[in-house]
Amino acid sequence: MTYFGEFGGLFVPETLVSPLQAISEAYENAKKDPAFQSEFQRLLREYAGRPSMLYFAKNLSVKYGCRIYLKREDLLHTGSHKINNALGQALLAKSMGKTRVIAETGAGQHGVACATVCALMGLKCVVYMGSEDVIRQNLNVQRMRLLGATVVPVESGTKTLKDAINEALRDFVANPDSYYLIGSAVGPTPYPEMVRDFQRAIGDETKAQILKAEGRLPDAVVACVGGGSNAIGMFYSFKDDQSVKKIGVEAYGAASLGYGQTGVLHGAKTKILQDSDGQISGTHSISAGLDYSAVGPEHAFFQSAGIAKYVSANDEDALFGFKELSLQEGIIPALESAHAVAHGLKVAKTMTKDQILVINLSGRGDKDAHALEALGKEKEPSAWGKNEITKINAKTTEANNQ
Repeated sequence: MTYFGEFGGLFVPETLVSPLQAISEAYENAKKDPAFQSEFQRLLREYAGRPSMLYFAKNLSVKYGCRIYLKREDLLHTGSHKINNALGQALLAKSMGKTRVIAETGAGQHGVACATVCALMGLKCVVYMGSEDVIRQNLNVQRMRLLGATVVPVESGTKTLKDAINEALRDFVANPDSYYLIGSAVGPTPYPEMVRDFQRAIGDETKAQILKAEGRLPDAVVACVGGGSNAIGMFYSFKDDQSVKKIGVEAYGAASLGYGQTGVLHGAKTKILQDSDGQISGTHSISAGLDYSAVGPEHAFFQSAGIAKYVSANDEDALFGFKELSLQEGIIPALESAHAVAHGLKVAKTMTKDQILVINLSGRGDKDAHALEALGKEKEPSAWGKNEITKINAKTTEANNQ
């Protein structure tokens, strides 16, 4: 059982203990199996398209006054970092003799990645998705169905990611012979560690690429955080580099690290948005992938240990980041990534011209075409959502000082 400080663990119905132990054992064997690792690396290279590019954003660098790089996970097959973990876990499922895969999705990128790898490997794929997200991410729903997956709209609760995970877990309880392919660094042991390991190519590549390009490590790396898979993949490689600031950006309406409390959700002890009675609070984000009531337990540990800092960006900030990157660099980011872009540009304004900032561009934005109408606004968000971010910064600072 894996804990990150006080966070993590295995809090599940008895029915799932044995299936999860089997997954843990299979993963421990896979980590030591040269054939598994060789095939995983081959798929990352030849199928997903790794290594992804580290792009020097010249126009943004000139405008904001420091050296800004973008880690281009949006250029991978299926359009986001989600393919890394999906390939690893699907390969693990095949090695265990599984034939049916269960998945959950918010923004749809994990669902698309799962449908893709299941088509590749001949696995049956069932994806649970909140009905609200089915509407706002309809393009990805169509992609999943084209790839042969069954998409199940979830009508309960807030009809978003939290509820999709609830239904996927119910399916797993009813069908423990299936394989549950969790898309983020959340859930019970072994998922947070396993997802992080499958995503750490992001940070490992970034470190090697920036050393080659600049001859030194960056001064800061920034990534968006919902459950936190892209961010933990980036941060983990720099966790022992104290000179590198690691900044996670949550959605303001779903900032569990900003103002959540310790509790248990979806099989793990972590930071959760909940009321005084311990009931899970509703969330809001313009980006479906960040619209989640909790966060990966390793991020909760990184915050408590002072390894990384966590702030938030509101919807208006995200739309500004979306527009600014599109118009300045000709790159349309996912709305999830736009949160990181927005706060990253705020950080850039405080840096000198020789300092280096890396922003993880976790996904591409064609799935978010609905946001174009909102981009008719021709002004920056007022003070970068100053009041909201100040509140979260204060709470984060207080938490880190405890």
